[in-house]
Amino acid sequence: MTEPITRRIDPKLLAILVCPLTKAPLRYDAEKQELISDKAGLAFPIREGIPIMLIEEARRVER
Repeated sequence: MTEPITRRIDPKLLAILVCPLTKAPLRYDAEKQELISDKAGLAFPIREGIPIMLIEEARRVER
């Protein structure tokens, strides 16, 4: 059995991405491969290294 590939997000990209709903900064969850908007309570998935910044693709998270 092979280990899952741990992907990282470019820090420069993370510095310019904001929540599409609140325009607040995002934090990166490497384990879940998501960008979290604490202000909106949403987690945006990262698929194949690409952040999916669509509100309808995000999942709700506890604030």
